[in-house]
Amino acid sequence: MAERLVGRPAPDFTMDTATGDGKDFGTVSLSDYRGKWLVFFFYPLDFTFVCPTEITALSEATSVFSGLNTEVLGVSIDSKHSHRAWINTPKNDNGLGQLNFPLAADITKQVARDYGVLIEEEGIALRGLFIIDPEGELKYQVVNHNDVGRSVEETLRVLQALQSGGLCPMNWKAGDKNLVV
Repeated sequence: MAERLVGRPAPDFTMDTATGDGKDFGTVSLSDYRGKWLVFFFYPLDFTFVCPTEITALSEATSVFSGLNTEVLGVSIDSKHSHRAWINTPKNDNGLGQLNFPLAADITKQVARDYGVLIEEEGIALRGLFIIDPEGELKYQVVNHNDVGRSVEETLRVLQALQSGGLCPMNWKAGDKNLVV
């Protein structure tokens, strides 16, 4: 039976990364984001077709996320070497080009398993997106079929709603009032 993640401490992780500039490798842990919000998203595989549309759209929005004290981190089951090759491949050749955040390598698939997005029989992750607050509590998750890309606008809307600190009605947008009870 699936275990609930929202409202609990986010599962810890440490993974190798390819930097967004495609030049270096690094390591990232959940604790690196303490004190900031984190948009943590899984995608199935490097060098696929829907994934670059999501990754580059999130990269283009990093200044907006940054203004909301939020970092972005992408992860798949591919190696840091594959990530770097994809970042260094031109966009017109199905590459990513430079990114404004790193891509993490979940080679063991343990992080995807811990976050409940691993398709065991295929060995890849579903499209899972998680918002983790500055104290490390998982506040939001959405997981969908790999054929459908996610929305930067909806991610920002939910992040701002969570940051508002109040009750947010249906279709709440930044600037709207919270419910008063």
